[in-house]
Amino acid sequence: MTSLRWGILATGGISGMFARDARTAGLTLAAVGSRSAGAAEEFAAEHSIPRAHASYAELAADDGVDIIYVGTPHPWHFENALLALEHGKHVLVEKPFTLNQREAIILRETARARGLLLLEAMWTRYLPHMIRIHQIIDAGGLGEIRALTTDHTQSLPTDPEHRLNALSLGGGALLDVGVYPVSFAWDILGRPETIKASARLGDTGADTEIATVFTHASGAVSTTLSSIRSAGPNRASIIGTAGRIEIDPIWFAPTSFTHYGPDGAVVEQYVSEVDGRGMQFQALAAERFVASGDLAGEELKIDETVEIMGTLDEIRAQVGLTYPQESTASAR
Repeated sequence: MTSLRWGILATGGISGMFARDARTAGLTLAAVGSRSAGAAEEFAAEHSIPRAHASYAELAADDGVDIIYVGTPHPWHFENALLALEHGKHVLVEKPFTLNQREAIILRETARARGLLLLEAMWTRYLPHMIRIHQIIDAGGLGEIRALTTDHTQSLPTDPEHRLNALSLGGGALLDVGVYPVSFAWDILGRPETIKASARLGDTGADTEIATVFTHASGAVSTTLSSIRSAGPNRASIIGTAGRIEIDPIWFAPTSFTHYGPDGAVVEQYVSEVDGRGMQFQALAAERFVASGDLAGEELKIDETVEIMGTLDEIRAQVGLTYPQESTASAR
């Protein structure tokens, strides 16, 4: 049994996945909040959560909650996370962290001023196969990493009013699916020193495809491709002077990978065995951070999260992608 009492903010599909995985891992689900009493009560009954709140404000004010998982669509991450922080709650925020870097900075500074955990729910980073990949890299198993390439490509709804396509809802490939490969490049190779981006914009003005080329401090090059109109291989490769790693589909979810030596011989075949979708690992990490008091340490990387939002801002600037609500949301 874990020590933190979790509140879940929002009752959509991603919150349901989180609740199921959290329950599997033995986390304490204490309360859920929704914009309607009916939705909160239904969600609470489905996931055996003792308290259902008819508003996000009620959840944030619940003294029986220590940490809140924010599962709303990303245009509302800023205001929902800020609400939780201002009520003294630790926060795990779904990806993408915010709409832009300005919002991310405000959240980070609010959390630091109050001594609270603030973590992006970039769940891929905490999956067992990613942990093993870092172990191989840290041990020199790939030598000098020279290149990384990955895609996140899906065929998703085309309705112009759907949140994926409406600019007023932060629509487009970059923030919904592209954040995964961009974060992956950061995770493996660090901050990009140069950024080049190209995109195809749909009828609504949102990006349907977006590609990037980064160069990093080591000289390594990374390429990413993201799409919400066509399903690709969803693979990833990390290429070094002493070998390479090929991550099987779907690379950002629990999966397998193969580590090859410089001669192409198989060094290791890793097979992932994970219960559920794998969202429990980020929550368990959040609990470790709180228990250790390491609320802004190396592993947490909240500064990196903020910088990644800056990278996403630069990509959007290069392709001419802006959201109409950014100025009002960020000025709060």
